[in-house]
Amino acid sequence: MEIFKFVYQHPLFEAADLELISKEHQRVELKKGDYLLKKDQIANCYSIVESGLIRTYLYDYEGNEITTGFTGTNEVAIEVASLFQRIPTQEYMQCLTDCVLWQIDYDHFQELFHQIPAMREWGRAWMAFELYLSKKRATEMITEPATQRYLHLMQEKPQIIQQAPLKHIASYLGVTDTSLSRIRKEIMHA
Repeated sequence: MEIFKFVYQHPLFEAADLELISKEHQRVELKKGDYLLKKDQIANCYSIVESGLIRTYLYDYEGNEITTGFTGTNEVAIEVASLFQRIPTQEYMQCLTDCVLWQIDYDHFQELFHQIPAMREWGRAWMAFELYLSKKRATEMITEPATQRYLHLMQEKPQIIQQAPLKHIASYLGVTDTSLSRIRKEIMHA
């Protein structure tokens, strides 16, 4: 299946590896508003998004809902700390649209990880890239103005701009809804 070839890209994978990996995933359909994970739960799987958009969020110390991430088509929806450290999460993962997902549970992933050497190499490369993206986002939140962060989001993740409510995008960018509306108007008139 193409989605597995796309997500599990690594030169060491052979066709038989991808076949074995794909068999361990279960197709799941969720509706807009459904949760993949809620605060204080322990993640027992991760999902590959075939279609749809998922939002990850938490509540700050004042009780404000803060969007920490989005996961769209052909991306992996995962709460790494909870899944691999087996600890309760602080975050919520919720479908912003109807979603089709391919899920693999923790135990099956662990079996594949030990059974297929290429899976370990893929996991290491995937985690390194995700760490890079996290560091890049943290740096941009400090060093770039909100308009520039919004332009990057438009360019790099158009699915978010098209499918996520503005209040979630504003929260993700660290601005108010009003500021985001002003930024969008400025960009449209530029």
